[in-house]
Amino acid sequence: MTFNYQRQYRGPLKAILLDWAGTTMDYGCFAPAVVFVEVYKRKGVPITIEQARIPMGAHKRVHIQQIAQLEDVANRWKQVHGRAVSEQDIDDMFKEFIPLQLQCLADYADLIPGTLEAVAAFRKMGLKIGSTTGYTGDMMALLANEAKKRGYVPDSTVCATQVPAGRPEPWMCVQNAMNLKIFPMEALVKVGDTLPDIDEGLNCGMWTIGLAKTGNEMGLTLAQIEALEPDVRQRKLARAYTRMYQTGAHYVVDSIADCLPVLHDINNRLARGERP
Repeated sequence: MTFNYQRQYRGPLKAILLDWAGTTMDYGCFAPAVVFVEVYKRKGVPITIEQARIPMGAHKRVHIQQIAQLEDVANRWKQVHGRAVSEQDIDDMFKEFIPLQLQCLADYADLIPGTLEAVAAFRKMGLKIGSTTGYTGDMMALLANEAKKRGYVPDSTVCATQVPAGRPEPWMCVQNAMNLKIFPMEALVKVGDTLPDIDEGLNCGMWTIGLAKTGNEMGLTLAQIEALEPDVRQRKLARAYTRMYQTGAHYVVDSIADCLPVLHDINNRLARGERP
């Protein structure tokens, strides 16, 4: 009789990697969205905030490029400029984007309710706190300072500009694991509010938790959500849950404040020898 033996990690989670806008701060993920709208407006090709949100989570230059590839945007660009968008156009818009984003970031830096309490609970579990972002280094330096003023300081932060490629590729998660000196990857969990956040975690072999209510999928402030008719609110939230589960998220919850029971469940699954 032939036997095959396979190693299994049965220890607990060691780290949690959090996104920024829409996950720990900037309820509704507005700071990037409003600037993308402004950048395209300046090129004579207005876009909706819904179109601006479609690639959310990607490196900001890639995000601008992906907006340009939307059929409606591409067609209107040709009508206005008489040609398809070029790499130079993308570079020019990204250059405009950077100072505009830096100017408004602090206005959207308030922490999402429950963030400090959740992070404290994660640390009590013995978890290191890492983070990934599509923001550039300069943007992240500003945001990290604003977060520190509000009591949030992760152990590691990695920007898309610091690795070979941003989401959905896994390199920011890999670099966080290196910074935190933690392995194997199934001992880490990725939390984020965008579909590329989920792809990033899955591509790195990590557990993934999607946040459906506080970020890009709903795209509304807490006050705006509470002002919705109950049936409309539930329909929008259900759509966000479905999209995240269809992307492959292991779990989907409303906000970072709802993650703790999920982490305990993951620890139970790891103890049984399960992997992401």
